[in-house]
Amino acid sequence: MRLLNISENLVKFRHEKKVTQDEVASFLGVTKASVSKWENEQSMPDILLLPQIAVYFGVTVDELLGYEPQLSKEQIQRIYQELAKDFASQSFEDTMEKCKSLVHRYYSCFPFLQQICVLWLNHFMLANSQSAQREVLEEISDLSEHILKNCKIIEICNHALSFKAMVELQLGNPHNVIEILEDIVRSQNLSMSNNSVLIQAYQMVGDTDKALSSVQISIYIHLLELVGTSVGYLAINSDNLNGCEETIRRTGCVISAYNLDKLQPNLAAQFYYQSAVVYAIYKQTDKALEMLHKFERTVTYLLTGDNINLHGDSYFTALDSWFAQLDLGAAPPRDKKLIMDNAVESLDHPVFEAMKDTEAFQKIKQNLSKGRTYYE
Repeated sequence: MRLLNISENLVKFRHEKKVTQDEVASFLGVTKASVSKWENEQSMPDILLLPQIAVYFGVTVDELLGYEPQLSKEQIQRIYQELAKDFASQSFEDTMEKCKSLVHRYYSCFPFLQQICVLWLNHFMLANSQSAQREVLEEISDLSEHILKNCKIIEICNHALSFKAMVELQLGNPHNVIEILEDIVRSQNLSMSNNSVLIQAYQMVGDTDKALSSVQISIYIHLLELVGTSVGYLAINSDNLNGCEETIRRTGCVISAYNLDKLQPNLAAQFYYQSAVVYAIYKQTDKALEMLHKFERTVTYLLTGDNINLHGDSYFTALDSWFAQLDLGAAPPRDKKLIMDNAVESLDHPVFEAMKDTEAFQKIKQNLSKGRTYYE
């Protein structure tokens, strides 16, 4: 990806102005051969000439160079998806260099830097060593610190704090995580009524559509939080089988009732997988295989057609327009191939050792491996 497009822009501006290379050269006091070399990427204009060239064509120096210090939401989405595909199919080191080059170019575009942090958090584990993974995590921390020091947008700064906390957790520094997040989480819990107040305000001004949209979004977000925290609960409470089974039963009912297998298959798959781990720990092979089957079925659905993109349904009718407004739109944070690779590799967990030779387990692994081959 080139950082400057001056050669293309010179040609474009000259054609728009309907002038020849001779006329440009005459105005600037250079030879026609010099202008020709600029347009053919054989050389660059002297830096002192850039203001004169910009004045001649009636553009800014940034426009002449093709430099855009800020990216649109659509541009951020496109770049993110391109880089996510590169992480799945290209060299990790080359893709990181490409990312860093873009970070340097758009160092003041904080929405873009925020998404780069998301991108790196979703892919740092692909680095070929623990030291390389640690370097990426430290890059995320440094970039987050830059955002916090220079960005004036509260929401983006809050995300930057979350990124720093995630990095500290990955680096094994739980006390730092507590220091970063404890007060923030407490203050957010105290302000949970804000959404209901907003909904009532919409009703009072007669804006029923916004009130209904806010209600749907709130229900959806809280459902995701419920399932997500249930996954965490199963992981930290695995020594309490009764508690885990009740969590699996209740959360399973929620997933079924709200069709989250289809609306949020990635999160539902995480829940089924963690449930399988719990049952495998207690040697309940049949229940573990049942959950792994649901895991395999949900991952397969996730990667079929456009199901990987966020979407609503006949109940959540307001979600599609909301997703379209998000920074990354409805697109996923990771490439399909990488998701499938992780799904297949997750079956190698030692906890499944006792069942790995069963026909049912081999069938599940075979089905996922077929999908893996498809995306290679």
